[in-house]
Amino acid sequence: MNESADARLRGTVESVYRSESRRIFATLVRLLGDFDLAEEALHEAFRAALEQWPRDGVPENPRAWLVSAGRFKAIDGLRRQSRFDPLDEDAGQIAAPDDTATWGAEDIEDDRLRLVFTCCHPALPPDAQVALTLREVCGLTTEEIAHAFLTAPSTLAQRIVRAKNKIRDAKIPYQVPSPAELPDRLDSVLRVIYLVFNEGYAASSGASLTRHDLSGEAIRLARLLADMLPEPEAMGLLALMLLHESRRAARSTPSGDLVLLEDQDRSLWRRELIAEGSALVERALASRRIGPYTLQAAISAVHAEARNAEATDWSQIVGLYDVLERAEPSPVVELNRAVAVAMRDGPAAGLALVDAILGRGDLTDYRLAHAARADLCRRLGNKSEARASYERALALTRQEPERRFLERRLAELMAEGESRMAKGVSRDFE
Repeated sequence: MNESADARLRGTVESVYRSESRRIFATLVRLLGDFDLAEEALHEAFRAALEQWPRDGVPENPRAWLVSAGRFKAIDGLRRQSRFDPLDEDAGQIAAPDDTATWGAEDIEDDRLRLVFTCCHPALPPDAQVALTLREVCGLTTEEIAHAFLTAPSTLAQRIVRAKNKIRDAKIPYQVPSPAELPDRLDSVLRVIYLVFNEGYAASSGASLTRHDLSGEAIRLARLLADMLPEPEAMGLLALMLLHESRRAARSTPSGDLVLLEDQDRSLWRRELIAEGSALVERALASRRIGPYTLQAAISAVHAEARNAEATDWSQIVGLYDVLERAEPSPVVELNRAVAVAMRDGPAAGLALVDAILGRGDLTDYRLAHAARADLCRRLGNKSEARASYERALALTRQEPERRFLERRLAELMAEGESRMAKGVSRDFE
C-alpha cells in the first residue's frame, strides 16, 4: 500500500474511532462483563483494524467487525493468562473477527442505553455517577474530567476505580430497568446529565463562565437517551438544555464578562436550537405526564419567544413556576419564582418573597439569592442594603466573570453615593 492509501486508511480508522468507539465499548462491557477488560479489548480491536484492513479492505460493517474482534482478542488474552472465567464455556461459539452477523445495530444502541443506566445506578455516590458517565459513556479522559470539576486527576481516578469495583462487587446488573423501576432510575440518569450540563453552561468556579465541551457532552447524552427512550421528561430535559444552549453566544462579552438575560443581544441566539427545543417542549407537554424538566423548559421557551426583554410574558412565567413549585418544591425554585414576581409586580413584591426565603434560613450560603436581593434593593433605591447583599454574594462567588460583575455593581453603587454626597456639599455652600 502506498503512503497516500495508508494515510487514507488511517483516516478511516480514526473517523470510525471518533464516531463509534463508545458504542463498541458499551457492547464489549456487556459481552466481557468488565469495564477495564472492555477498554483494553476496544484498543486491541482498533489495533487489529490498522493491521488487517489495509490487507483485507474495510469491512461492510466496521462497528460489528470491531466488536467481534475486540471480544475475540479479550478472550484469547484471558486464555493465555490462564485465568479464564465462565466465558470459557462460550469459547466454541466465539465470533471470528469477520463474522459480523452476530452484532446488529439495534443491539449495540441498546448497549449504550444499558451503559448509561449502569453508570448512573443509585448504589453509586452522585459524584461517582457523573465521573463514570463522562469517562465510560462519553469517552472523556480522566484528566479532562478532573480539569472540568477542579479535582486532582488522582482523586478523580480513584473515584472511578471505586465506582467500577462497586458495580462488580455489588453485581449491579448491566441492563435497562424494568418498566416498574424505570421512573426512579430515569430520574437518576436525568439528574446526572443535567449536572454535567450545568457545570458546562455555568461553571461553578474558575476563569470561564462556560465549558462548551461539558454542555456539549450533556446534550449528546440527552439526545441519545431521548432517541432510545422517548419518555416525556427525557424530551423535557433535552429541550431545556437546547433552549439554554441557544443563548450561549450572548451570555458573555468577547472579553468573557457576564451579560444578564435582559441585556443580551437576541440576534445572537441560535434560532435552530430554539425551534428544536420548543418543539420538544410541546411534545412533552402533550403527553400530559409533565415533570420538572419539562416545566423548566416551558419557562425557557417563554423567554425564547420574546422579541426583547420588555416583551417577556412574566405572568405566564410566574404561572409555570407555581406549577413547578407544586411538582418539585425547593428554595431555589421559590427564589426563581420570586424574581419572576418582581418582574411582574415590581421589586418590592419580589423582595418580600426573597426576604422570607432567607429569613427561614434557606439559601443562606447561596450566592444567587444574595445577588437577587441586592438587585431588588438597588432597584428600590436602598443602596446600603444593596451593597451589603452584593458583598455577601461576592464572598460566596468562585467564578471570575460573576465576581467581576458583582464588583462592577458595587463600584456603581459607591460612585452614585459619592456623586450624591458631592451634590449635597455643593448645595451647602451655595
